[in-house]
Amino acid sequence: MSTKNTYYAPTGGLPPQTQLLSDRAIFTEAYAIIPKRVLTDIVISYLPFWEGMRMWVIARPLSGFAETFSQYIVEVAPNGGSQKPELDTTAEAVLFVVEGAMDITIEGEAHHLEAGGYAFLPPACKWTLKNNSDKHVKFHWIRKAYQFVDGIDAPEPFVTSDHEVDAIEMPGTNGVWATTRFTEQSDMRHDMHVNIVTFQSGGVIPFDETHVMEHGLYVLEGKAVYHLNGEWVEVEAGDFMWLRAFCPQSCYAGGPGPFRYLLYKDVNRHMPFIRPER
Repeated sequence: MSTKNTYYAPTGGLPPQTQLLSDRAIFTEAYAIIPKRVLTDIVISYLPFWEGMRMWVIARPLSGFAETFSQYIVEVAPNGGSQKPELDTTAEAVLFVVEGAMDITIEGEAHHLEAGGYAFLPPACKWTLKNNSDKHVKFHWIRKAYQFVDGIDAPEPFVTSDHEVDAIEMPGTNGVWATTRFTEQSDMRHDMHVNIVTFQSGGVIPFDETHVMEHGLYVLEGKAVYHLNGEWVEVEAGDFMWLRAFCPQSCYAGGPGPFRYLLYKDVNRHMPFIRPER
């Protein structure tokens, strides 16, 4: 259980005219790197029925790439929020706070979330959000169209925190690789997992994982070198990695402190067929 974690949050603004143009941003057929320097004021978006809000869209369903989820970094000013934040009744979501504090009401029950706070919101869930503090709050909003299964109920909403959940060590790693799981892997009600993965300095994924699950990986803390689809890339706190299904992936954690990232993946469902029209 962790109590000293830090979480990178973008600050916006614009770089000076003297800054070099080159950076680590790249979009390939298998992966994309969105470095933290890209998250400026000129790439923000807004949503209806929100006040005092702006956001950076760092992933969206994209045909032929990663198709299952969207991910926003949302900033809400003091007294800002929404009484009608989600307009799609089939969308489920996870909110994860990286800076500041906010209050959410889920099905009439009030919750206070600070940095590290985590909320799961099932489809058709009624919720509202308000920043009652005197500082901006920033959080990740990960959305997916829930895949209903006959005979299995949709999951219930819940609120927890990174600080309240013990990380589970990967076997045979002596604690250098661990995952904080907010839902049970065997719970078939859930069709997505949003976890936090932690590597201690020098920890590695010692092979190129190559699997059907799409990924969004936002670096919360630290730095690492990733091997993605045969290419080496460096990432640091504030960077986002967007991976399509079957993109080979492995990494070395660079230190000196822990390397941690917020991880999305789609799970527990059959692979849908594209059926020809008759």
